[in-house]
Amino acid sequence: MCTILKTAFDIATTFGWVPTLFDSYPVPRSPQVIRPGVVHLPGFLSLAEQRAIVGKARAVARRLAHTPLAMHQQQWKTGTMSAHLMSLGKHWEYSSHQYVSEWQGQNVPAIPDSFLAQAYEAMKQAACLDSSLAPWASHYRIDAALVNYYPPGSGMGLHQDAFEESSAPVVSLSIGATAVFRAGNSGNRNKPWQDILLLSGDALVFGGPSRKIFHGIKRIDDATVPDNCGLEKGRINMTFRQVEL
Repeated sequence: MCTILKTAFDIATTFGWVPTLFDSYPVPRSPQVIRPGVVHLPGFLSLAEQRAIVGKARAVARRLAHTPLAMHQQQWKTGTMSAHLMSLGKHWEYSSHQYVSEWQGQNVPAIPDSFLAQAYEAMKQAACLDSSLAPWASHYRIDAALVNYYPPGSGMGLHQDAFEESSAPVVSLSIGATAVFRAGNSGNRNKPWQDILLLSGDALVFGGPSRKIFHGIKRIDDATVPDNCGLEKGRINMTFRQVEL
């Protein structure tokens, strides 16, 4: 039986939200299927849950500081990513294009059980709304998570999550500044695409026919960080995935 535990809420009274330059984007505040395989769950996390996630993520980051698995900005030939990254469960090794459980002699830290519980619940709720995700409702097995911190003014270019052996959906949780998530097509970085406004506490799931869409963060608005979410500035995004078959 499908039950959506968290539904629409009043942005203004819940988060003290004020109009910004992002107001030109529609703000659907009820769970909805954006397109086949892409489900938006607004207000999925309460403020208390957001604070708990941020606190645990910070604790892990402090423990990993000055180690090979420390939160970092990935270096590319064309420059440096503006977002900061930290791996849980498995680490994506860029040079060999594979997920590893150990990196330079250090074990990748486990994904906290509370993080897994939230991600599994988001998967179940998304599967209730979109039949293309339904096969994963009871068979989703998360073994990797990525914590992305977006400082003010940062973003992330369009890319695919295409190196996992499994075709299981990706679950994304947002905390902090409002972001414009760009959902593209599966063939290239060109149009058509859709821009989805992700507020603090929102969940997004993409899989099925949309599993390999190009996607990225067009921009964030630091003026929208809600009080008591655990962050004073910037945005944390956590993505969960099943890497292995």
